[in-house]
Amino acid sequence: MTEEYIYAVARVRSRELSLLSRQDVDQLMACRTYGECLRTLSDKGWGGGDLSAEAVLAGEEEKTWAFIHELTDDLTPFNVLLYPTDYNNLKAAIKTVVTGVEPHDVFLPGGAVDPQVMLRCVREGDFSDLPETMAAAADEAYHTLLETQDGQLCDVILDKACLVDLLRCGRESGVDILRDYAELTVAISDIKIAVRACKTGKSRAFLESALVPCGTLDAVSLAAAACKSLEELFGYLTVTPYGEAAEKLRESYSAFEKYCDDRVMDLIKEQKMNPFTVGPLFAYVLARRNEINTVRIILSGKLNELDDGMVRERLRDMYV
Repeated sequence: MTEEYIYAVARVRSRELSLLSRQDVDQLMACRTYGECLRTLSDKGWGGGDLSAEAVLAGEEEKTWAFIHELTDDLTPFNVLLYPTDYNNLKAAIKTVVTGVEPHDVFLPGGAVDPQVMLRCVREGDFSDLPETMAAAADEAYHTLLETQDGQLCDVILDKACLVDLLRCGRESGVDILRDYAELTVAISDIKIAVRACKTGKSRAFLESALVPCGTLDAVSLAAAACKSLEELFGYLTVTPYGEAAEKLRESYSAFEKYCDDRVMDLIKEQKMNPFTVGPLFAYVLARRNEINTVRIILSGKLNELDDGMVRERLRDMYV
C-alpha cells in the first residue's frame, strides 16, 4: 500500500505545480471583463472555445477525477467526498418517482452509485442493491414522502443519513485527514442547520431529528441554544473549536462560508509533507475543488459587474 502511494503522490506533486496560485487569482481579478477572464483561463488550460463558465468548471471537475482514476483503482477513501452527490441523486430519484415526473437533467455526475440504479430501486420499492445504510435511509425517505408529501422531511432524512455515512467513513478509514475532514464537514453542516432552524423558528424536535452528533460539537447543546436565539447559538459556538465561526456569522453568511472553506484548506495543507498515504491525493481533490470554487466566484463577479472589493472579500485561500 505504501509503495502504491509513493508513486501516486509523486505524480500528485508534479500536478500540484499547475494549481492556481494567489498570483494567478490576482491576474484573473485584474481582467476587465467576463470574456477576458475566460480567455485568461483558456491560456492556463481551462476550457477553450465558446464554452460557458459552467461548462469550463464542470470540465475541470471531470479532469480532477480522471486523474485520480489514473492513480488508484480504489476510490473508497474518497467516499466522504462522493456521498453528498449520491444522496442528492437519491433525493432526485425518490422525488421524481413519487411525483411521477420524468427524471430529465436531475442527477449530478460523479457519485459512487449509478443514479439509474437508484431510480430502479425506488420504482421497484426494493433498495437492497444500494449500500446498507443508504438503503435504510432511502426506504424511510421514500415511504415518508409517499405518506406525508413533505419534501422537506424527506430531505432531512437523507441529509442526516449522508452526514452519518460521511462521519463513519472518515472514522473507519484509519487516515487522519479523512477522519478530520469528515468531522469538520459534519460540524459545519450542524452549524448551518442550527442557524437556519433558528432563523426560521424550527422546533427542538426538528433540530434533534436533523443534527448529527460529532466529536467537536454537542448536538444537544447546539439544539438548545438554537431554540433560544442566534446570540445564544453564537455564545455556545464560542466555547467550541468553532468560536471564529460565530464571529464570521455575525459579519455575514458569505464570510462564514469563506471561513469554512479556509478551514478545509488549513486542514489539507498538512498533507504537503506526507508521501506515504492516500492523504495527498485526497488533499489534491479538495485543492482542485477550492480553486474551481474560487474561479466560479470571480467569473460570477465579472459577469454581474460586481465591485472588485466585494469579490475579493469572498475569495478563498489557495493551496499553493
